[in-house]
Amino acid sequence: MRIGINSFLFTSPFTNESTKLFKTFKKWGFETVEIPVEDPSHIDPAHVKRELDKHGLVCGSVCACMGGGRDLRGTPEQQKTGLDYMMRLIDQMVVLDCPSLIGPVYSEVGRADAVPADEYKKQWATVVKHLKTLCRYAEKKGRQVCLEPLNRFETDFINTCDQGLKMLKDVGSPALRLHLDTFHMNIEEKNQAAAIKKAGKHLGHFHACGSDRGTPGNDHIDWKPIAAALRSIKYKGDVVIESFTTDVKVIARAAAIWRRMEPTRDEIAVKGIKFLKKTL
Repeated sequence: MRIGINSFLFTSPFTNESTKLFKTFKKWGFETVEIPVEDPSHIDPAHVKRELDKHGLVCGSVCACMGGGRDLRGTPEQQKTGLDYMMRLIDQMVVLDCPSLIGPVYSEVGRADAVPADEYKKQWATVVKHLKTLCRYAEKKGRQVCLEPLNRFETDFINTCDQGLKMLKDVGSPALRLHLDTFHMNIEEKNQAAAIKKAGKHLGHFHACGSDRGTPGNDHIDWKPIAAALRSIKYKGDVVIESFTTDVKVIARAAAIWRRMEPTRDEIAVKGIKFLKKTL
């Protein structure tokens, strides 16, 4: 298991200039960087790759930022916008030598409508169709797509490991994996360790966040069973700290971070990686 850091903790949007963070990430001991690409025009992937190489880091994952009308269950225009965007990310991942596209790759974040069962079924079929297309493209490019269930306040579509596994089964592509996040699981799962074990070989990516989206380990989550579950399924993927602070205003608003949860964002990274290395 490699320990990574999501750059949203320090900047939004990530641009070529943001690569100046890499030196600090390396100094703190991170092995991988998770880059949310809010718009493909924001980066030159070849430049980012050179900077990663220079600092002995890898881009372990590119985070799909599903806002701004990118919605595989939305209007026809939103469906096309979302699919086109994620295909462009996969193209950039090839240059970055990044294996995984991660996140809520099915819907615009914040859409929580509680639609009738018949409408939900139609939306599900539409998402299955588009994910089959996306995953065929990912297979062709040698990449994988890791689907993340979100909590009920961020989506009404896929909230749990069980729902995520059902989507994997319906899409039926080896390129589609599951992405679990301790913050979302803390709200939606009865037992986080049991969910990890249920995901098993399908788990392709993992976010380690405090129960309040702060520092992993400085919270009420029972981390020992989580670490044991990851070991029991022989998980070899990345474990990424994806925490947010009020310092990055755009992300703070999007993630409903209204107060300072830790003294500094540096502390989230430094104490977080120390805790994860000890626990995992």
